[in-house]
Amino acid sequence: MFKPVAMQRLSAVVLERDQRAVLRGLGRMGVLHLERMQPGPDTAPLPPADHAAELARADGMLARIDALRLALSLSPGQGDAADIPEIALSEAEGALGPIEEKASELLGRQQDLKRRSAQAASMLRQVLPFEGLDVPLDQLGGSMFFHFAVGLMPPENLETLSQRVDPRTVLLPLAQYEGRLPLVAATARQRKDELESQLREGGFEPITFRAARDATAATFAQECREEQAFLSSDFGRLGDLLTRLARGSDEALARLRRAVFVERKVLEAEQEFPRTLETVLVTGWAPAEAVPAVRQMLQEVTRGRYVLQAQDPGEVPEAEVPILLRHPWILRPFGMIVSGYGLPTYRELEPTLFVAITYVVMFGMMFGDAGHGAVLALGGIGILLAAKAPKVRNVGPLLLLLGLSSVGFGIYYGSYFGVTTWHGEELGANPLSRHTLIGLMGVALAVGVAVISLGLVLNMINRFRRGDVVGGLLDKFGVAGALFYWGVLALAMKYAAVQEAGLVWLALVAVVALPLAAVALKEPLQFILARRAGRRGDPHGHAAEGANLVEAVLGSLVDAFEMAIRLAANTLSFVRLAGYAISHAAILMATFVMVAQVQKAARGPLGDCLQILLIVLGNAVAIVLEGTVALVQAVRLEYYEFFGKFFSGSGRAFQPFRFSAEKQGT
Repeated sequence: MFKPVAMQRLSAVVLERDQRAVLRGLGRMGVLHLERMQPGPDTAPLPPADHAAELARADGMLARIDALRLALSLSPGQGDAADIPEIALSEAEGALGPIEEKASELLGRQQDLKRRSAQAASMLRQVLPFEGLDVPLDQLGGSMFFHFAVGLMPPENLETLSQRVDPRTVLLPLAQYEGRLPLVAATARQRKDELESQLREGGFEPITFRAARDATAATFAQECREEQAFLSSDFGRLGDLLTRLARGSDEALARLRRAVFVERKVLEAEQEFPRTLETVLVTGWAPAEAVPAVRQMLQEVTRGRYVLQAQDPGEVPEAEVPILLRHPWILRPFGMIVSGYGLPTYRELEPTLFVAITYVVMFGMMFGDAGHGAVLALGGIGILLAAKAPKVRNVGPLLLLLGLSSVGFGIYYGSYFGVTTWHGEELGANPLSRHTLIGLMGVALAVGVAVISLGLVLNMINRFRRGDVVGGLLDKFGVAGALFYWGVLALAMKYAAVQEAGLVWLALVAVVALPLAAVALKEPLQFILARRAGRRGDPHGHAAEGANLVEAVLGSLVDAFEMAIRLAANTLSFVRLAGYAISHAAILMATFVMVAQVQKAARGPLGDCLQILLIVLGNAVAIVLEGTVALVQAVRLEYYEFFGKFFSGSGRAFQPFRFSAEKQGT
């Protein structure tokens, strides 16, 4: 529980002819984090294969399949790739081509029908206002002596237009249509420009009809309706053909996509391994528990033609070992909080359990209300029972534990949906009372001391496990820093009991001066040890290249000063636990103050309804607003005040070579 899953580095030599079968077996198992190896005398002399062209070809095919499925309104359909046979890209293209051609033909016809239907609808909209005009449309404008204008205009502009046009101009308005006035205007051809100008000023919108010879507006409208009905029928038949094509090709396209996806993964993996003329070196990291299964798979696939070597991490730099975390269901949401900051390195302690305990306590302290906590807990139970997606289900235990913590603190505070008194009697230690406030701030500081102290202890353990003895002893968050922190706290608590000045100075030297001096010695000591070992740096990143003794001394002095300031600031930062508890109580108190005012101003059923509404709204605001604030502030305290003491977050995630999309671990 306190460390990542144990890993082993696997190195397998297989025949080149067995390479693809081995990779397909590994992809189905999904337990090997592939590691790229450079060619050389310790691996294999020839560089890995270059499949850039094939990968681009596979990407293009996947894009084509996805586009085709989208055009046919099919779901993405990833599916399980474990049972897909091996397929060459050329074979896949041959299978995809006929489906694409048929779909392209039907979709092209569908687009043409949509275009023609839109044209018919547009022409029908234009001619409908003029259905009462019993004149062949092709004759309008066809006279040698007269100019005709046909269109729509605002009805309110007709009178003004009538007064402005020439008396010999004929204006023929028709019945209004959808707020516009259909109008036919006729004048002598030599006055065409004058009429057009006057019509534009009146908001006239000309319409040009493309009707058959001798067709009136009524007959043309009927032709448009018949065209629409024909196109709609043809569109329906085409839709049926596309539906049948989609149903018939759904499984084929899904299998084809999975096959191309697997082929792409295999091609990509083949670029990782150096080789000889006949063999390939496959390397990677696997959980120690999965190594026997990998060995058995290799035996079956290659019929014994393989050599497998499994090695523990040993002297491998811990940053190179991939990290896989596994948690019980109740800790998975807290594992997500840890992963949000980063992953531990292989030899670091895995802090999820500590995060779960501290996070739940801090949230409950800030969000203490038995009623609000019950709402969160019930929400968590509901999610656990109803949610299907793993990520959504992980929210369930988080809300359940946070809710139970809030219930506990709410009982202590005596707050039940903001109700803190019953028949005038206090139900608990109200955070807004002066006596409780002082004690609450003390508890908040005590929580901070406990969390920071835990971080210091974990840092010591991590450094000693990595073999960094000097850092574990003299680091600002190591033994020296912890002694300084605890000593200052003890001295502050016991200062009043120390009566003699000599004892005060002795205590200051013991708990302040000596730890600060120890921290100030760390960098120079590491520098000297590194120089004596014949190197400019050490495995832990100290005494870096270009450093000298003066720089090391100055760096240690800065570290000592920064340690004192940071530990004090981090401890005081936990006062926010009390501050947000007070804020939560204040919002609820303000709610009931408003309820009291409404009770005085409005009586009867209306007043009762308003009071209930205010109580519900006030509690809803407190749950949403204060709940969000408490969630964020608890994460902040974890990341900055706790993780900053011991947790690097620089681990490399375990990313197994797999064909399915399922994730391992949390």
